[in-house]
Amino acid sequence: MNPSPPTRTVVSCTLLVIALSASVTACGSDGHPLSAAPYDAADQISFNGPTGDGKKADPDKPLEVTADGSGRITDVTAVDATGRYVAGELDAGGGRWHSTSPLAANARYTVRVSTENRGGAPGRRVLTFDTGKPLTKKRLNVTFGPRAGTYGVGQPLTAELSRPVKDKAQRAVVERALKVDSMPAAEGAWHWVDDKKLHYRPKEYWPAKATIRVRSNLHGVRISDRLWGGRAKPLRITTGDRVIAVTDASSHWMTVYRNGKEIRSMPVTTGKPGFETRNGVKVVLGKERLVRMRGTSIGIPRGSSESYDLPVHYATRVTWSGEYVHAAPWSVGSQGYANVSHGCTGMSTGNAEWFFDNVREGDVVKVVNSQGNTMAPFGNGYGDWNLTWKNWRKGSALIGGTPEGPKPEERARLRPESV
Repeated sequence: MNPSPPTRTVVSCTLLVIALSASVTACGSDGHPLSAAPYDAADQISFNGPTGDGKKADPDKPLEVTADGSGRITDVTAVDATGRYVAGELDAGGGRWHSTSPLAANARYTVRVSTENRGGAPGRRVLTFDTGKPLTKKRLNVTFGPRAGTYGVGQPLTAELSRPVKDKAQRAVVERALKVDSMPAAEGAWHWVDDKKLHYRPKEYWPAKATIRVRSNLHGVRISDRLWGGRAKPLRITTGDRVIAVTDASSHWMTVYRNGKEIRSMPVTTGKPGFETRNGVKVVLGKERLVRMRGTSIGIPRGSSESYDLPVHYATRVTWSGEYVHAAPWSVGSQGYANVSHGCTGMSTGNAEWFFDNVREGDVVKVVNSQGNTMAPFGNGYGDWNLTWKNWRKGSALIGGTPEGPKPEERARLRPESV
């Protein structure tokens, strides 16, 4: 059996406990106020959320917490049941906090508010509330382009969104609902040009004499907590013959093909040094029988040695910045021999008239062997075809980053080959 501890040890321990107890008591009353347990600040805090049973907050409205004049707010945390925090701002005086990020719909939130009274003592209030469905739903409407009609085989489809969509998962919802059907069939994909615009093109050019339909299945589809799909007018276009014009800037010659057969070859002139014609594939944007061309439109100072102001006939536009295929009777002596233009492709009036009459919007105009840069894919017309198919796919929220291969329904039909 163990001997009893010495009496002085027991007394010392007792004195230590008493001393510690006294110390705790002192801190709880006359000590520093921040070491005390927080008081209930319910009567000092108010917020704009629902207070009655069964009532739900509108997630479209920001959360706001305010303090009365007897204290100030020192901190606020708001988190939903899944652990997502709500960002917010507290004013300099601690009198008001408000959320700066949206609340989720149909969610339960817990809000912890820390306060401090005039004496410096800490207070706490915990609030819980539920959000319901947004009272007003924002709609994402889609407008398809181009307008209904017949186009060349290089014409991309466009989808303009009424609101920006940045989140990749939300983009996938939108893209999945935008349906394109072609007869004959053509493999293609959407590409996000920016937050509000998509382009669609096939892997190769559209088939000649094709019928292409595009529609949206977004109506009523939830894209995010506050954004729902709206209506969209479907679009039907057709393609004509496969017309492709190839300009070789080094040989100063253009050759035009229809459905794979050469139908005309003619001398041309393209951009001279400093004004080189852009390389790459362009798509006819429109045609103007007479257009006034000024050097100032491409940055040439009025009155300089390069300045010009001319009426130009049979102008077929291929960029929004002013590149055309057009009649240039003043340079006939150089056509087929030298590049003397300011970036356009010039030809005789007779050849320009023939070209004007034999191409339509969407036909392909390709420039090779120029010293100029390659036309940008977007922003100055339709340079979509200057992206490789691999890079085009990267712009899709559905197939970007995935290996190219048969579609799921096609894979289901594949069978191993016999060995």
